[in-house]
Amino acid sequence: MKRILITGAAGFLGSHLCDKYISEGYDVIGMDNLITGSLDNIAHLMPLEHFTFYHHDVTKFVHVPGKLDYILHFASPASPIDYLKMPIQTLKVGSLGTHNLLGLAKMKKARFMIASTSEVYGDPLVHPQTEDYWGNVNPIGPRGVYDEAKRFQEAMTMAYHTYHGLEIRIVRIFNTYGPRMRVNDGRALPAFFSQALRGEDITVFGDGSQTRSFCYVADLVDGINKLLLSDYNLPVNIGNPTEITINQAAEEVLHLVGSNSKIIHMALPKDDPKVRKPDITKAKELLNWKPVVGREEGFKITFDYFKTKVK
Repeated sequence: MKRILITGAAGFLGSHLCDKYISEGYDVIGMDNLITGSLDNIAHLMPLEHFTFYHHDVTKFVHVPGKLDYILHFASPASPIDYLKMPIQTLKVGSLGTHNLLGLAKMKKARFMIASTSEVYGDPLVHPQTEDYWGNVNPIGPRGVYDEAKRFQEAMTMAYHTYHGLEIRIVRIFNTYGPRMRVNDGRALPAFFSQALRGEDITVFGDGSQTRSFCYVADLVDGINKLLLSDYNLPVNIGNPTEITINQAAEEVLHLVGSNSKIIHMALPKDDPKVRKPDITKAKELLNWKPVVGREEGFKITFDYFKTKVK
Protein backbone atom coordinates (compact mmCIF):
# COMPACT_ATOMS: atom_id res chain seq x y z
CA MET A 1 0.00 0.00 0.00
CA LYS A 2 1.36 3.43 -1.00
CA ARG A 3 1.61 5.99 1.79
CA ILE A 4 1.09 9.70 1.14
CA LEU A 5 1.36 12.85 3.29
CA ILE A 6 -0.85 15.77 2.24
CA THR A 7 -0.32 19.14 3.95
CA GLY A 8 -3.19 21.62 3.92
CA ALA A 9 -5.40 18.52 4.11
CA ALA A 10 -8.38 20.32 5.67
CA GLY A 11 -8.44 22.99 2.98
CA PHE A 12 -10.39 23.16 -0.25
CA LEU A 13 -7.87 21.40 -2.52
CA GLY A 14 -6.19 19.35 0.18
CA SER A 15 -9.43 17.68 1.24
CA HIS A 16 -10.30 16.73 -2.34
CA LEU A 17 -6.82 15.24 -2.71
CA CYS A 18 -7.33 13.22 0.48
CA ASP A 19 -10.56 11.86 -1.02
CA LYS A 20 -8.75 11.00 -4.26
CA TYR A 21 -5.97 9.00 -2.65
CA ILE A 22 -8.24 7.23 -0.17
CA SER A 23 -10.34 6.14 -3.17
CA GLU A 24 -7.16 4.93 -4.89
CA GLY A 25 -6.32 2.67 -1.93
CA TYR A 26 -3.51 4.76 -0.42
CA ASP A 27 -2.72 5.14 3.26
CA VAL A 28 -3.30 8.89 3.65
CA ILE A 29 -1.84 11.17 6.32
CA GLY A 30 -3.44 14.60 6.40
CA MET A 31 -1.71 17.52 8.11
CA ASP A 32 -3.12 21.01 8.74
CA ASN A 33 -2.84 23.76 11.36
CA LEU A 34 -6.45 24.81 10.58
CA ILE A 35 -5.78 28.55 10.24
CA THR A 36 -7.78 28.52 6.99
CA GLY A 37 -8.78 24.84 6.71
CA SER A 38 -11.78 23.22 8.37
CA LEU A 39 -12.18 19.78 9.89
CA ASP A 40 -15.66 19.72 8.33
CA ASN A 41 -13.95 19.09 4.98
CA ILE A 42 -12.40 15.82 6.16
CA ALA A 43 -14.86 14.72 8.88
CA HIS A 44 -16.07 11.89 6.63
CA LEU A 45 -12.49 10.54 6.45
CA MET A 46 -11.74 10.55 10.19
CA PRO A 47 -13.26 7.11 10.98
CA LEU A 48 -11.43 5.40 8.13
CA GLU A 49 -8.65 2.93 8.91
CA HIS A 50 -6.33 4.32 6.24
CA PHE A 51 -6.69 8.01 7.09
CA THR A 52 -4.71 9.73 9.84
CA PHE A 53 -4.87 13.43 10.73
CA TYR A 54 -2.13 15.49 12.37
CA HIS A 55 -3.03 18.96 13.67
CA HIS A 56 0.37 20.51 13.02
CA ASP A 57 2.04 23.65 11.66
CA VAL A 58 4.57 22.64 8.99
CA THR A 59 6.73 25.67 9.72
CA LYS A 60 7.73 23.71 12.84
CA PHE A 61 9.74 20.47 12.61
CA VAL A 62 7.71 17.77 10.85
CA HIS A 63 7.97 14.14 11.94
CA VAL A 64 5.94 11.31 10.42
CA PRO A 65 6.79 7.78 11.53
CA GLY A 66 7.13 4.99 8.99
CA LYS A 67 7.67 5.06 5.25
CA LEU A 68 6.36 7.72 2.90
CA ASP A 69 6.10 7.29 -0.85
CA TYR A 70 4.79 10.77 -1.64
CA ILE A 71 4.55 14.18 0.02
CA LEU A 72 2.12 16.77 -1.38
CA HIS A 73 2.76 20.22 0.10
CA PHE A 74 -0.54 22.09 -0.30
CA ALA A 75 -0.47 24.08 2.96
CA SER A 76 -0.77 27.85 2.54
CA PRO A 77 -3.29 30.66 2.80
CA ALA A 78 -4.39 30.92 -0.82
CA SER A 79 -6.88 33.76 -1.19
CA PRO A 80 -6.06 37.49 -1.03
CA ILE A 81 -8.28 37.98 2.04
CA ASP A 82 -6.20 35.34 3.86
CA TYR A 83 -2.67 36.21 2.84
CA LEU A 84 -3.23 39.95 3.30
CA LYS A 85 -4.41 39.16 6.85
CA MET A 86 -1.58 36.65 7.47
CA PRO A 87 1.42 37.86 5.46
CA ILE A 88 4.11 36.42 7.75
CA GLN A 89 2.45 33.00 8.03
CA THR A 90 2.11 32.93 4.23
CA LEU A 91 5.80 33.62 3.73
CA LYS A 92 6.80 31.12 6.41
CA VAL A 93 4.74 28.22 5.06
CA GLY A 94 6.24 28.78 1.61
CA SER A 95 9.79 28.97 2.94
CA LEU A 96 10.27 27.26 6.31
CA GLY A 97 7.41 24.84 5.72
CA THR A 98 8.76 23.85 2.32
CA HIS A 99 12.27 23.41 3.73
CA ASN A 100 11.01 21.19 6.56
CA LEU A 101 9.02 19.00 4.19
CA LEU A 102 11.84 18.76 1.65
CA GLY A 103 14.05 17.51 4.47
CA LEU A 104 11.42 14.91 5.36
CA ALA A 105 11.13 13.85 1.71
CA LYS A 106 14.91 13.49 1.46
CA MET A 107 15.03 11.36 4.62
CA LYS A 108 12.10 9.16 3.51
CA LYS A 109 13.20 9.04 -0.15
CA ALA A 110 9.69 10.22 -1.01
CA ARG A 111 8.57 11.94 -4.22
CA PHE A 112 7.77 15.57 -3.37
CA MET A 113 5.14 17.79 -5.01
CA ILE A 114 4.48 21.46 -4.32
CA ALA A 115 1.30 23.38 -5.02
CA SER A 116 2.64 26.36 -6.90
CA THR A 117 0.34 28.85 -8.55
CA SER A 118 -0.40 30.96 -11.59
CA GLU A 119 0.45 33.88 -9.29
CA VAL A 120 4.15 33.21 -9.99
CA TYR A 121 3.39 34.94 -13.31
CA GLY A 122 2.11 38.05 -11.48
CA ASP A 123 0.29 40.57 -13.68
CA PRO A 124 1.50 38.89 -16.84
CA LEU A 125 2.95 40.57 -19.91
CA VAL A 126 2.68 37.28 -21.83
CA HIS A 127 -0.72 35.81 -22.68
CA PRO A 128 -1.61 32.99 -22.33
CA GLN A 129 0.96 32.05 -19.71
CA THR A 130 3.46 29.32 -20.58
CA GLU A 131 5.71 27.58 -18.07
CA ASP A 132 8.84 29.26 -19.49
CA TYR A 133 7.49 32.77 -18.74
CA TRP A 134 9.29 34.21 -15.70
CA GLY A 135 6.52 36.53 -14.61
CA ASN A 136 5.87 40.16 -13.73
CA VAL A 137 5.69 40.27 -9.93
CA ASN A 138 5.97 43.19 -7.51
CA PRO A 139 7.94 41.62 -4.60
CA ILE A 140 7.04 44.38 -2.12
CA GLY A 141 3.41 44.90 -3.14
CA PRO A 142 0.53 43.55 -1.04
CA ARG A 143 0.30 40.35 -3.14
CA GLY A 144 4.06 39.83 -2.99
CA VAL A 145 3.85 37.80 0.22
CA TYR A 146 2.00 35.05 -1.65
CA ASP A 147 3.61 35.42 -5.08
CA GLU A 148 7.17 35.43 -3.74
CA ALA A 149 6.49 32.65 -1.20
CA LYS A 150 5.47 30.45 -4.12
CA ARG A 151 8.39 31.54 -6.30
CA PHE A 152 10.81 30.79 -3.45
CA GLN A 153 9.05 27.46 -2.91
CA GLU A 154 9.72 26.52 -6.52
CA ALA A 155 13.37 27.59 -6.25
CA MET A 156 13.96 25.64 -3.02
CA THR A 157 12.26 22.54 -4.42
CA MET A 158 14.33 22.68 -7.61
CA ALA A 159 17.50 23.12 -5.53
CA TYR A 160 16.73 19.88 -3.67
CA HIS A 161 16.26 18.18 -7.02
CA THR A 162 19.50 19.42 -8.57
CA TYR A 163 21.66 19.15 -5.41
CA HIS A 164 20.21 16.09 -3.66
CA GLY A 165 18.60 14.31 -6.62
CA LEU A 166 15.17 14.44 -4.95
CA GLU A 167 12.21 13.41 -7.11
CA ILE A 168 10.05 16.56 -7.41
CA ARG A 169 6.86 17.70 -9.10
CA ILE A 170 5.79 21.35 -9.45
CA VAL A 171 2.15 22.04 -10.30
CA ARG A 172 1.21 25.61 -11.18
CA ILE A 173 -2.47 25.81 -10.28
CA PHE A 174 -4.78 28.27 -12.03
CA ASN A 175 -8.13 29.50 -10.70
CA THR A 176 -10.05 26.53 -9.33
CA TYR A 177 -13.57 26.26 -7.91
CA GLY A 178 -16.01 23.73 -6.52
CA PRO A 179 -17.52 22.38 -3.29
CA ARG A 180 -15.68 23.13 -0.02
CA MET A 181 -14.60 26.62 -0.99
CA ARG A 182 -15.21 28.90 1.99
CA VAL A 183 -18.16 31.29 1.78
CA ASN A 184 -15.93 34.14 3.05
CA ASP A 185 -12.97 33.06 0.94
CA GLY A 186 -12.66 36.48 -0.69
CA ARG A 187 -12.21 35.03 -4.18
CA ALA A 188 -14.59 35.91 -6.99
CA LEU A 189 -16.85 32.87 -7.27
CA PRO A 190 -17.51 32.28 -3.53
CA ALA A 191 -18.24 36.00 -3.19
CA PHE A 192 -20.60 36.03 -6.19
CA PHE A 193 -22.51 32.91 -5.11
CA SER A 194 -22.89 33.99 -1.49
CA GLN A 195 -23.92 37.56 -2.40
CA ALA A 196 -26.44 36.36 -5.00
CA LEU A 197 -27.93 33.81 -2.60
CA ARG A 198 -28.37 36.52 0.05
CA GLY A 199 -29.90 38.93 -2.47
CA GLU A 200 -27.01 41.37 -1.97
CA ASP A 201 -25.33 43.42 -4.69
CA ILE A 202 -22.51 41.52 -6.39
CA THR A 203 -19.21 43.35 -6.01
CA VAL A 204 -16.86 43.30 -8.98
CA PHE A 205 -13.46 44.91 -8.58
CA GLY A 206 -12.39 47.24 -11.37
CA ASP A 207 -14.51 47.49 -14.50
CA GLY A 208 -14.87 43.70 -14.66
CA SER A 209 -13.00 43.37 -17.96
CA GLN A 210 -10.13 41.50 -16.28
CA THR A 211 -10.15 37.82 -17.14
CA ARG A 212 -9.83 34.52 -15.29
CA SER A 213 -9.88 30.87 -16.39
CA PHE A 214 -11.89 28.73 -13.96
CA CYS A 215 -11.12 25.02 -13.56
CA TYR A 216 -13.48 22.64 -11.75
CA VAL A 217 -11.80 20.94 -8.79
CA ALA A 218 -12.27 17.34 -10.03
CA ASP A 219 -10.39 18.20 -13.22
CA LEU A 220 -7.61 19.84 -11.24
CA VAL A 221 -7.23 16.83 -8.92
CA ASP A 222 -7.01 14.54 -11.95
CA GLY A 223 -4.25 16.71 -13.43
CA ILE A 224 -2.35 16.81 -10.15
CA ASN A 225 -2.48 13.03 -9.86
CA LYS A 226 -1.27 12.53 -13.43
CA LEU A 227 1.63 14.91 -12.83
CA LEU A 228 2.55 13.20 -9.55
CA LEU A 229 2.75 9.82 -11.27
CA SER A 230 4.67 11.17 -14.28
CA ASP A 231 8.45 11.38 -14.59
CA TYR A 232 8.57 15.15 -15.21
CA ASN A 233 10.45 17.41 -12.78
CA LEU A 234 9.78 20.88 -14.24
CA PRO A 235 6.71 23.08 -13.61
CA VAL A 236 3.42 22.22 -15.34
CA ASN A 237 0.37 24.47 -15.65
CA ILE A 238 -2.87 22.78 -14.59
CA GLY A 239 -6.00 24.82 -15.25
CA ASN A 240 -8.84 25.41 -17.67
CA PRO A 241 -7.84 27.56 -20.68
CA THR A 242 -11.41 28.78 -21.26
CA GLU A 243 -11.02 32.48 -20.43
CA ILE A 244 -13.92 34.71 -19.35
CA THR A 245 -14.24 38.21 -17.93
CA ILE A 246 -15.14 38.73 -14.29
CA ASN A 247 -18.30 40.53 -15.46
CA GLN A 248 -19.29 37.43 -17.44
CA ALA A 249 -18.67 35.18 -14.42
CA ALA A 250 -20.86 37.45 -12.26
CA GLU A 251 -23.65 37.43 -14.83
CA GLU A 252 -23.55 33.63 -15.14
CA VAL A 253 -23.83 33.27 -11.36
CA LEU A 254 -26.77 35.70 -11.24
CA HIS A 255 -28.55 33.77 -13.97
CA LEU A 256 -27.94 30.42 -12.28
CA VAL A 257 -29.08 31.62 -8.85
CA GLY A 258 -32.08 33.47 -10.32
CA SER A 259 -31.16 36.53 -8.31
CA ASN A 260 -32.24 40.13 -8.88
CA SER A 261 -28.98 41.38 -7.38
CA LYS A 262 -27.20 44.20 -9.18
CA ILE A 263 -23.53 44.18 -10.17
CA ILE A 264 -21.64 47.06 -8.59
CA HIS A 265 -18.02 47.99 -9.23
CA MET A 266 -15.34 48.80 -6.68
CA ALA A 267 -11.71 49.91 -7.01
CA LEU A 268 -9.34 47.29 -8.39
CA PRO A 269 -6.85 46.12 -5.71
CA LYS A 270 -3.17 46.95 -6.25
CA ASP A 271 -1.30 44.54 -8.58
CA ASP A 272 -4.45 42.55 -9.35
CA PRO A 273 -3.76 40.58 -12.57
CA LYS A 274 -5.58 41.93 -15.64
CA VAL A 275 -5.53 38.59 -17.47
CA ARG A 276 -5.12 34.94 -16.54
CA LYS A 277 -5.13 32.00 -18.93
CA PRO A 278 -3.00 28.87 -18.80
CA ASP A 279 -1.24 27.43 -21.78
CA ILE A 280 -1.78 23.71 -21.07
CA THR A 281 0.19 22.33 -24.02
CA LYS A 282 2.62 20.61 -21.65
CA ALA A 283 -0.15 18.99 -19.62
CA LYS A 284 -1.81 17.70 -22.79
CA GLU A 285 1.40 16.34 -24.29
CA LEU A 286 3.15 15.02 -21.17
CA LEU A 287 0.17 13.89 -19.08
CA ASN A 288 -2.57 13.35 -21.66
CA TRP A 289 -4.65 15.69 -19.48
CA LYS A 290 -7.21 18.35 -20.25
CA PRO A 291 -10.25 19.58 -18.31
CA VAL A 292 -13.54 17.85 -19.10
CA VAL A 293 -16.07 19.53 -16.77
CA GLY A 294 -17.73 22.48 -18.48
CA ARG A 295 -18.47 25.69 -16.62
CA GLU A 296 -22.24 25.18 -16.76
CA GLU A 297 -21.96 21.80 -15.03
CA GLY A 298 -19.27 22.93 -12.57
CA PHE A 299 -21.12 26.12 -11.61
CA LYS A 300 -24.32 24.11 -10.98
CA ILE A 301 -22.54 21.70 -8.59
CA THR A 302 -20.87 24.63 -6.85
CA PHE A 303 -24.18 26.50 -6.56
CA ASP A 304 -25.80 23.42 -4.97
CA TYR A 305 -22.96 23.37 -2.40
CA PHE A 306 -23.21 27.06 -1.53
CA LYS A 307 -27.00 26.75 -1.08
CA THR A 308 -26.23 24.52 1.94
CA LYS A 309 -23.68 26.96 3.39
CA VAL A 310 -25.04 30.47 2.89
CA LYS A 311 -27.34 31.63 5.68
